[in-house]
Amino acid sequence: MSEQRKIGFLGPAGTWAEEALHANVPLAPGETRPYPSVYDVIAAVSRGEMDEGIVPIENSLEGSVSATLDMLAFEVENILISREIVHPVRHCLIARTALPLGSVEKIISHPHAHAQCRRFVRDRLPRAETEAANSTAEAVKIVSGSEKCWAAIGSRLAAENYGCVVLSDDIEDHADNQTRFVMLATDEAPQNLDRPYKTSIVCAIAHDQPGSLLQILQEFADRDINLTKLESRPSKKGLGDYIFFIDMEGKKDDKAIAGALESLRSKLASVKMLGSYPQG
Repeated sequence: MSEQRKIGFLGPAGTWAEEALHANVPLAPGETRPYPSVYDVIAAVSRGEMDEGIVPIENSLEGSVSATLDMLAFEVENILISREIVHPVRHCLIARTALPLGSVEKIISHPHAHAQCRRFVRDRLPRAETEAANSTAEAVKIVSGSEKCWAAIGSRLAAENYGCVVLSDDIEDHADNQTRFVMLATDEAPQNLDRPYKTSIVCAIAHDQPGSLLQILQEFADRDINLTKLESRPSKKGLGDYIFFIDMEGKKDDKAIAGALESLRSKLASVKMLGSYPQG
């Protein structure tokens, strides 16, 4: 009898990460475990405590999740993206019991959720204080245990899990709000699936000089490789020093991509493979 796989997710129960996992991955009872932060999820996979983990990496409204990018770039060397999942996000305003919006004194949520619902909060709850939480589900959990006139921004699943009520739904500023999640593992994704693939890398230049970024991009343009993401992040070495996250369509072993990566490795200070995996 094979051992049951273990999948960690950003918790507590009721986060968008858990909802995306259940909506896209067949799961057996007891197969998942919540962790309090992105760091904890990735660290658990890295040390072998979990077989896989799911974390948010990018939102269509607020952009990249810096905690995830920084962990993949700087903190772990044995983790690869094995799959991506794109999941719609429909935020709700949630309270312990029904109450008028005008009586809400504080709104608690993850900073990305606050930002994704900025217009609703500004127009409907202009006097409410805002407070950050590690996740939307943690915010709902906090509200569920308080008798004060507090509300949380989170999922309907979280409201159900913690016995709360939805005061207003679909409060995000744009209806097509989506979050891209990545499944992480210590083994690379199977490369023989009949599906479109994406390859992700992070690279660094040796010295800042005119045309450095162009030299990187030219390797992909010359080979007709379509880039789906290009983002700079601080290298942690000083102001003005950056690393570059690049996503591209195709598998790492495709002739064009393999050639581009080989050329970049000969020119750049570092090129780190983050994964070659099925697209969401």
